[in-house]
Amino acid sequence: MSKSADEITSIRLDKWLWAARFYKTRAIAKEMINGGKVHYNGQRAKSSKLAEVDAVIRLRQGYDEKEIVIKKLSEQRQKAAIAQTLYQETPESVAKRETYAEARRLNVLNNPAPDHKPDKKQRRQLIRFKES
Repeated sequence: MSKSADEITSIRLDKWLWAARFYKTRAIAKEMINGGKVHYNGQRAKSSKLAEVDAVIRLRQGYDEKEIVIKKLSEQRQKAAIAQTLYQETPESVAKRETYAEARRLNVLNNPAPDHKPDKKQRRQLIRFKES
């Protein structure tokens, strides 16, 4: 017997992250929490920590670090449009992510990968250069 979204007052953090579609499975959510990638109200949390409305969560996903505020609780994983109503990302977090994304994009354009691998002579020159 499932409770409606209005009746839920707290839910396990790993289950909420899964329902809000931050991670594909609860096992991955639990692994990220235990690995220190998720902070609940500024502190490292355990996966069994009870998530509550208006709590601030900071989590890492790849290159991005997001800071979100829980707006609703849900025990069920639903459509992405519904899942996005469960939280709100802070404006500072959005600006920071955009700044880092732009920096990564510019870095790729300014430092392109070489067209080919160095040949034997060039490798020896690189080794001599690094040793001196």
